[in-house]
Amino acid sequence: MARILLADDDKATRDLVKRALEADGHHVELTQDGSEALERLKTAPETLDLLVSDVHMPGIDGIELAKRAIAAAPTMRLLLMSGFAEELERAHALPSDKLAVIIKPFTLEQIRQAVRTLLG
Repeated sequence: MARILLADDDKATRDLVKRALEADGHHVELTQDGSEALERLKTAPETLDLLVSDVHMPGIDGIELAKRAIAAAPTMRLLLMSGFAEELERAHALPSDKLAVIIKPFTLEQIRQAVRTLLG
């Protein structure tokens, strides 16, 4: 199964998404924000298959994190989560064909399906 880095500043969302993805057999590493996720990406981006990130976070937001992830590991897949339409428009402009977005609020099955589709 996949090795997933999850970045979200909301603990409840992190825990919920982690449980959903681990139920599908994935290994999920948690980070609290974009800065922490970026530090993890710098250490060994090749050990990760997928970055799942909230878009709206303090400091380094999910869009900037995704840009840096694309630069560090061009084959990494990206799933961005947001409840704000304007942020999703920015996400769609990222230069990656391995990118998907999911709109909050979402169900556990929706996030699991989005991950399955990306990992295809």
